[in-house]
Amino acid sequence: MDSEITRQAQVLIRMALAEDLGERGDITSQSLSGAAGKAAGILLAKAEGTLAGLDVVRMVLDAVDPALESQPMKADGDRIHPGEILMRISGDAGHLLVAERTALNFIGRLSGIATLTRRFVDAVAGTRVRILDTRKTTPGWRVLEKYAVRCGGGMNHRIGLYDMFLIKDNHIIAAGGISAAVTQCRAYARSHGFTAAIEVETRTLAEVEEALTQRVDRIMLDNMPLDLMRQAVALSAGHIPLEASGNVSLATVAAIAATGVDFISSGSLTHSAPVLDISLDLESRL
Repeated sequence: MDSEITRQAQVLIRMALAEDLGERGDITSQSLSGAAGKAAGILLAKAEGTLAGLDVVRMVLDAVDPALESQPMKADGDRIHPGEILMRISGDAGHLLVAERTALNFIGRLSGIATLTRRFVDAVAGTRVRILDTRKTTPGWRVLEKYAVRCGGGMNHRIGLYDMFLIKDNHIIAAGGISAAVTQCRAYARSHGFTAAIEVETRTLAEVEEALTQRVDRIMLDNMPLDLMRQAVALSAGHIPLEASGNVSLATVAAIAATGVDFISSGSLTHSAPVLDISLDLESRL
């Protein structure tokens, strides 16, 4: 994990632990005499999927008690199967119980995203298409969720509003057309001393043709039927990468890929991924 992912994970972990512990802490574990000793446990896969967030689990353990020991048995990006041990953990039993739910919330959510992404990637195997995420992420979780997409074999679209020009339909209306919008974006970048890729959203072949004349970095084909996508691919002739977006699902992604587009983006990778079932089971007291 890079420094930005680590930094954001630590912020979220502090928030998660604070909301879980409140002012009194874990009153159940504190009331049990057995929780005062040491214990060993395992992080266990209970469903088929793709792993993401194992390093975040270690960060949760460190936030609760740096003395907790862990031994990873798998790595992020691995395909996992029910019954496989993902990590062995040992140390203060009460601290393990405090860390349990927060750790599982993170790894379950991130592995769910990686798993769904991997299913999309597998569905287009054998084509040149790359699967992209969107900005439809959980507020505050974006860098982590986009990391999980990469663990599943997908690629990240822009991180936010700041790192790429994405000229959408409302921008085009406000600017007075695609050409005017592209010209204004390029002028803005020059005047502010930075460079950024420009993508234009299109809904018709006429808009695709206009975007092609502007030599933008990518053209989005928004909610186009398959036959229109194929015509757009023929128009572009490989000169500018094309991204299909809208109404993308596991049921439709293979047919979209077959049109010849270069990228397919789907918000469902992050906003609709089910949590992957993973448990933390104490095996013994030490």
